[in-house]
Amino acid sequence: MHVVVNAAQSVDGKLATRRREQLRISGAEDFDRVDRVRAAADAVLVGVGTVLADDPHLTLDKEARRVERLRNGRAGNPARVVVDSTGRTPTDARILDDAATTYLLVSEAAPEDRREALEDAGAEVMVVDNEGDSDHVDLAAGVDALAARGVGRLMVEGGGEIIYSCFDAGLVDELHLYVGSMVIGGRDAPTLADGEGFTESFPRLELVDTERLDDGIVLSYAVGESAG
Repeated sequence: MHVVVNAAQSVDGKLATRRREQLRISGAEDFDRVDRVRAAADAVLVGVGTVLADDPHLTLDKEARRVERLRNGRAGNPARVVVDSTGRTPTDARILDDAATTYLLVSEAAPEDRREALEDAGAEVMVVDNEGDSDHVDLAAGVDALAARGVGRLMVEGGGEIIYSCFDAGLVDELHLYVGSMVIGGRDAPTLADGEGFTESFPRLELVDTERLDDGIVLSYAVGESAG
């Protein structure tokens, strides 16, 4: 499995305001780049917090890219994946429509009636065991389960808790970060990698490319083993 993290942040490292409101950090040029990265992926993953805050669709914007995927024997849109430990995804969420396959990764803490309701709404619910912590999804096990369903390239679009968890589990191969020309501020505003944070061993990044788009810059990194 090849895992690519893509995100957009302000110059002070924030993904959104402290109110977790959807915010336009990049512009049309970067949106096209993100669409291109999505088109290359087999699946796109977000956390349930992103679903609750933004109600994303996570489909391709350009019809030509959907057509190209179909010509290559792939689904028109990548599959969509939500990490949702307790089954909080609304049954009317846009991500559950029939535009693409949607997988929900839940834990044992997700009530059975919620699992059934989400399956009725169009999701394929996958219970991912986490030894010693039945309240949270084991992301590494979830990635393995997705690989067993044919996902070879996974794009992770956030939010900060999910991105941190992916780094913490050693799953990330590439990071593409758009840095927009704005300051958001706020000690409680979400950052690129929230969660508990690293204290002794830190992911090692190698800057491999830069590209100026809109009024910001895309930093592309290869991710290696953690360094102390």
